[in-house]
Amino acid sequence: MTDDVPWLSAEERGAWTALAAVVIKLPGVLDAQLQRDAQLSFFEYMIMAVLSEKEGRSDQMSEIAAATNASLSRLSHAVSRLERAGWIERERLPGAGRRTRAILTDAGYDAVVAAAPGHVRRVRELVVDVVDPDGLAALRRACEQVLAQIDPERGC
Repeated sequence: MTDDVPWLSAEERGAWTALAAVVIKLPGVLDAQLQRDAQLSFFEYMIMAVLSEKEGRSDQMSEIAAATNASLSRLSHAVSRLERAGWIERERLPGAGRRTRAILTDAGYDAVVAAAPGHVRRVRELVVDVVDPDGLAALRRACEQVLAQIDPERGC
């Protein structure tokens, strides 16, 4: 061990390993529920949820990638599957560069609305209902602080 590394205390290490375990395990558990109930991956659901909340149910692919923490390549593959299902359409935007916009179709909107109740029930079961209100407020503050450090331009 080197002396110049600010090693984690036992309490800090415990907090970090708990967070790491949640970051690793939670997406898979949410993914399993969405696959079973809505034939969507968690990532696909998040793409559709992001679009469902946008003006005109559309946004540039680069903005969706940033909102879902995905590479443009990963996003493009997922959007291709959602296009085949009839849930998203893509269109090129005029002007310089290769800008593309994704649009949530009416069928896609219906699909994400239908998937939302099961997803919300699972989120409640796994997170919201097992953490007391003070803990939930602390969790939000902590996550917002970490997100501001990770992505200062976007934060939450």
